[in-house]
Amino acid sequence: MRIIVADCSAVYSGRLNASLPLAKRVLLIKADNSLLIFSELGSYKPLNWMTAPCTIKEVVVPADEAAAEQPQPERLLRVSADKSNDILEVTLYHIYSDQDFDLGLDPGLVKDGVEDHLQRYLAEQIQRIGDGAKLIRREYPTAIGPVDIMAVNSDGEHVAIEIKRHGGIDGVEQLTRYCDLLNRDPLLAPVHGIFAAQTITPQARVLAEDRGFRCLILDYEEMKNTEDDSLRLF
Repeated sequence: MRIIVADCSAVYSGRLNASLPLAKRVLLIKADNSLLIFSELGSYKPLNWMTAPCTIKEVVVPADEAAAEQPQPERLLRVSADKSNDILEVTLYHIYSDQDFDLGLDPGLVKDGVEDHLQRYLAEQIQRIGDGAKLIRREYPTAIGPVDIMAVNSDGEHVAIEIKRHGGIDGVEQLTRYCDLLNRDPLLAPVHGIFAAQTITPQARVLAEDRGFRCLILDYEEMKNTEDDSLRLF
């Protein structure tokens, strides 16, 4: 991974047009040529980015002596999407740091221990989602990642279950993506969604219910210590 700290500006053109004025930012360039631009403020999301598959070209900009009093660009990074006409151009004016790091192989995300146990307990006690429910499998594979639990309800319809310790809007969005994809398969549709967590924020609950999902509160201690078949659907 290449990490650049520099004064830079950026212009994105293609399906949408966006620009970033000159400011000090951090650029991450991954081995697949993905480029992400971050600032000190904001959340974990980049200000702008281009993801793979893409091609990156770097050009050294010659100094313009006639405009010496103005900020002088040093390099231009031009990132072109391979499957569209989208282009991200980043102009670097002053580079504070430019380093490469070999991160090696990543073992992938390891789920929080409690979350993993919640998944296992719910799979073993699948009747908690409704009488007559049956487990298909944990970590049901899809093209965009595994669904925590796939089951069928008493009507024989598929149910995709997303499990979190603390359920927020991001978890609802994740379940939405899974259900949208799974419902394109005529052998699976209709696929219903259940958002299961120890706690669910009010905003996440509203969003989940608006999208037709059910919310299931999981009591970790109770699931661990008893075989209670009672439902706690809200």
